[in-house]
Amino acid sequence: MSIPANLKYTKDHEWVSIDGDVATVGITHFAQKELGDIVYVEVETLDQTLDKDEVFGTVEAVKTVSDLFLPLTGEIIAFNDSLESAPETVNSDPYGAGWMIKIKIADASEIDSLLSDAAYKQLIGA
Repeated sequence: MSIPANLKYTKDHEWVSIDGDVATVGITHFAQKELGDIVYVEVETLDQTLDKDEVFGTVEAVKTVSDLFLPLTGEIIAFNDSLESAPETVNSDPYGAGWMIKIKIADASEIDSLLSDAAYKQLIGA
């Protein structure tokens, strides 16, 4: 199972890539595998500022619908529009083209609360 070392992770199975004061967020390989075939990604919080752990959207799979939780406080500045027509990209490339949102980070100190790749591997038993 792929768990890139250059990313940060949450206990809710999101991954986070930090570039200055912008974070790119998606769901992990483990999460997409558990969900199964993803058929819809909904994010209605574009241009909103949300607190860490607030729901920023949902991902719908054949089996279930799951909330997506914001890993860091900030403004949602971008949504991956390509997921509207190709939500299965989250299954095929969760750490690349399957990214979901970009956040302008409001509180950089929250980054320290994210999990390392080793801690995430321990969480999922990998």
